[in-house]
Amino acid sequence: MAATRRSSRLSSASKPDPKRETSEETWDRCAACKPDAVRSSSSKAKTVWAECENCGTWFHWDCVGEGGDINLVDKWYCKTCIASHPELQITLLPPTRKSSRKRARLDYANIEAGVPHDQSDPNRWMTIIKDKLIHPDSFKRVKGEDLCKEWVENNEWAMTEPVVIETPEGLGMMMPEPGFGINEVVELVGADVSVEVIDVATQATSPGWTLGSWAEYYNTPEPNRDRIRNVISLEVSGTKLAEKICPPRLVREIDWVEHVWPAGKKGKGQYPKVQLYCLMSVARCWTDWHVDFAGSSVYYHILKGSKVFYFVEPTPANLNAYEKWSGSENQSTTWFGDLVDKVIKVELTAGSTMIIPTGWIHCVYTPEDSLVFGGNFLHSYNIPTQLRVRDIEISTRVPKKFRFPFFTKMCWYAADKYVRDLKSKEEVSPRILEGLASLATFLVSEARAIERGGKEKEKEAKEQVPGDRVREPSALARELRWRVRNARGMDSDSEGPSTPSPAPTNGVITGSKRKRTETPVPAPAPPVVTQASVKTKEERTESPVQFKNFVPRKWTEVRRDSAVTTCFVDPSSIQEEEAMDKLVQEGAADAAELQTKVDTIVKTRRYKDENQGGKTVVERQTITRTLDIYTWDEKATKDVDVPMEIANDSTAVS
Repeated sequence: MAATRRSSRLSSASKPDPKRETSEETWDRCAACKPDAVRSSSSKAKTVWAECENCGTWFHWDCVGEGGDINLVDKWYCKTCIASHPELQITLLPPTRKSSRKRARLDYANIEAGVPHDQSDPNRWMTIIKDKLIHPDSFKRVKGEDLCKEWVENNEWAMTEPVVIETPEGLGMMMPEPGFGINEVVELVGADVSVEVIDVATQATSPGWTLGSWAEYYNTPEPNRDRIRNVISLEVSGTKLAEKICPPRLVREIDWVEHVWPAGKKGKGQYPKVQLYCLMSVARCWTDWHVDFAGSSVYYHILKGSKVFYFVEPTPANLNAYEKWSGSENQSTTWFGDLVDKVIKVELTAGSTMIIPTGWIHCVYTPEDSLVFGGNFLHSYNIPTQLRVRDIEISTRVPKKFRFPFFTKMCWYAADKYVRDLKSKEEVSPRILEGLASLATFLVSEARAIERGGKEKEKEAKEQVPGDRVREPSALARELRWRVRNARGMDSDSEGPSTPSPAPTNGVITGSKRKRTETPVPAPAPPVVTQASVKTKEERTESPVQFKNFVPRKWTEVRRDSAVTTCFVDPSSIQEEEAMDKLVQEGAADAAELQTKVDTIVKTRRYKDENQGGKTVVERQTITRTLDIYTWDEKATKDVDVPMEIANDSTAVS
């Protein structure tokens, strides 16, 4: 059947203004939407998405379906793919054979649980759990007053596993009074506001609900409810209800929205609205296994009722298993807990708060009608896992409307902040530096997409760069990488943006023959010890020491090799990676001169390794910098649109 998606395993987010133009901001638009089309709130709730079987692009079915019934489609392709691949044909499902004998679709989860063979039983997973090995939690219980940024900095385990705060005192947060209920939510948010309601039995979205109709259902006595339904994605920022909610102090101290996103944009409502969610669940609700979007962390406060969480630690193996499971068609018939090493159970009651850190895979059961307030936040203490979850979302084709809003822009803002901090010698903890290394790698890949990713990738990557702060994304990404390596005490010779390449000793050479000059550079002389440089023990103790446990070995020999070659190429080949494939004769019409400068630095050091019984160790590091400079007559090559200089740095360590 044609791939459709009405909901996601990852938490949904509030929808931004559809009139905005950047790709992350236009979640409710598809590639086939008309430029001036604006979708109403009610139509958004009823939207059905279809995926092209060939290119994987998602479209609104009402934009591309031409009035047809998507439930009758077997394989569907977009017009672009059909035009470029005439052999592709849209196919329909065969007509349903009518029979007097009822044939139920097998659901192996229900078979194992001993329930009827259909997927309409919302309690099937709780039945299965009874026979599964579930471990009690050993997560720490923390006092509210201890939960702050210093707590994270001083405890290596902080923000790596969930913590429970049993009473709200000292958390520095604000929540509605205990008697607050769903009727007050309707009064402060608005009865006509659309809400995304999930049918627990199918874990799919039920369209057409407003907050008013949801309140009527919620207030219906449990025996009279037709089905079990759940609301977990009502974001209330900008409403009167938001005035009664303030996240815990710890969240406000490390949330990127608070410290990375420009305050001016937030004041105008242009920011990721994921900080204030109202979750309204009736008894026996079940939310299947998921990871919060982009691996964001969560604060979760139970105002009324109770919750039971089942957690799986985000180890590399477990995340790989989750990626395969969430991209599988067997989600509804497979208990994810069977694919991982351990499932941990946590029970929460009214008045308790939990902080769920980055990437923890979890599902949730609601024993009784509950009202919960919480929010999502990105931070600097586990950037690698945040990026890993983003990759999972992409590989499993989660639509952008179900991902963390403005995620890539947020990363660029974070890079801008930390480059300024590192420039001004602000103290950055080793834990954050480790995460910034991953952030730099991600942003360098984004910069490369802008530089040479093709028109579509270049356009998409450029749209994610916040022009108000980041004017040169390539330079910023590489500078962040360089400064982080310097701050971590790593060798960054090949990455320094301000380190000039050694000038060739033989000048510019014409022709294609390569000449080399080798100039040995002696090892640096030991420092001269003078009376002024000798410090007392007390003076040494008072002086700040950076990287106390890191003592780099010095290179005993450094050799430099420089060479310059010149040839002539066809200007039309300049945009290709291998311009040398189209060499032309010197003096040919419209020829472009290609001058290649290659600087090589070879560093060697020899030492005795005490950890290997005093054996001799020789390390050699080779760093190569290549600079290609193209020169041509601009009048004769008007159609060639490339930069005058294309630099390529590569480092090989042996």
